[in-house]
Amino acid sequence: MRYVQAGEQQLVVLEPEHDTLRQLVQQAGFTAKITKEARRVTIEASALEPSGPLLLFDAGDPANLGWFSRCQFYVDSVSGVVLQTPLVISNCHSGRDLDRERLRISMATEVPAGFRLAGRKSLSEQVVYALLYNLLTALRETGVALCGNTGLQPLAGAARRTRAAKVRVTKATKR
Repeated sequence: MRYVQAGEQQLVVLEPEHDTLRQLVQQAGFTAKITKEARRVTIEASALEPSGPLLLFDAGDPANLGWFSRCQFYVDSVSGVVLQTPLVISNCHSGRDLDRERLRISMATEVPAGFRLAGRKSLSEQVVYALLYNLLTALRETGVALCGNTGLQPLAGAARRTRAAKVRVTKATKR
């Protein structure tokens, strides 16, 4: 971890080690394909032993209320940002089908120096390693809530209704 000055803004530059990331992902029960890009590291995580979909579910669906209350992580469905973290997730597809046992996780390696996690914790590589491990564990055990109606698609829980289905239900109840 180092600090750099970019104009008037000071940034924290994280330098996560690929071997450490790979070991953490494997300890959480996933395989990892890691790529380093300009300002982020992207990990494509696939379940080692397929045991059903990853527990990324629609928080807005009343059928998922029990899962929502146990969540440790919440994701904005439009941007994919895991709230209050430098992590972003996205769906993976196999051809035209959504792959329910695989996710892409991007980790920002440059963040503003004032960036704070929940609980006002400052950022370091060790903290990001713990966040990544906890997120992957939550995807297999307790669930991660997807907040919003567009963008990312849930992988588990009650199926998200399409807009057309919601309109039909609304029209039927008005009659």
